[in-house]
Amino acid sequence: MSNTLKPQLSDAVKAAMRAKQSERLTTLRFLQAAIKQKEVDERRDLDDAEVTAIIEKQVKQRRESIAAFEQAGRTETAEQEKAELRVLQEFLPEQASAEQVDAAIEQAVAQVNAEGASGPAAMGKVMGLLKASLAGKADMSAISAKVKARLNP
Repeated sequence: MSNTLKPQLSDAVKAAMRAKQSERLTTLRFLQAAIKQKEVDERRDLDDAEVTAIIEKQVKQRRESIAAFEQAGRTETAEQEKAELRVLQEFLPEQASAEQVDAAIEQAVAQVNAEGASGPAAMGKVMGLLKASLAGKADMSAISAKVKARLNP
């Protein structure tokens, strides 16, 4: 697997510093720190797939924070989180369309049904297949809800 995300992130940090974009710079540095922490913990360089997984985790945290802040009426803090979310999403692969997501769900459900799985086991197997094909390209929590609705009509 190629290793292009880390240099791209480093270039984005330099560009943000030159442009004096402090909010963007803070978000990018926070992401770099999360990646570096994982590398130190595992004592090795991460490839793009692992970096993408870290970015996805950061995106998920921002989405949860936005929902919590909006529910609490803290719109200014929610807007700050939304700005951070937009910065992080720049480094994710192109998002899959709704049609692509639906087609992937149908294909995964058909494959799991052909294997004879049902109930909670089927949900886990379908999500495992979808995670492999849609990682970084779609919001997995939204996909999970769609799969649950598809398996339990």
